[in-house]
Amino acid sequence: MAISVNLTRILEFPHLPARAAATVGRLILILVSSMAALIPQALHPLGVEIVIFGIAGWFLEIRSNRLSIRAHAELRRPRVKSLLESVVGEVQLLPFLVGGILLIAARPSGYFCIAAGVLAVFIFSTLNVWVLLVEILR
Repeated sequence: MAISVNLTRILEFPHLPARAAATVGRLILILVSSMAALIPQALHPLGVEIVIFGIAGWFLEIRSNRLSIRAHAELRRPRVKSLLESVVGEVQLLPFLVGGILLIAARPSGYFCIAAGVLAVFIFSTLNVWVLLVEILR
């Protein structure tokens, strides 16, 4: 993975280790959520599990966002870039929370929200890995 290839370079920037951790956390979120959905169980317990997983991922994202916004001044990064990264990261987690809540309410449409979240996390995490693998070396 890009993190291990460029670990020394990533550690040079105060916000990138947390960004890498949030990216890995989101990828783990789609893995454990998908695995939980494979277990034969009622909608309510699955929804609770998905919400718990989503909240855990959100904590990693909040930590990453705080460091990114704090580092913008140190690194002379445009504030809008840090804010955009924060919003994109947070929005990826919303479908898991909404989907989990819908499942708790016995609404099978929650599966569609979770599926949208899986796709969003996969796409944006791939972009983050690209940044950590290639763009960091520029």
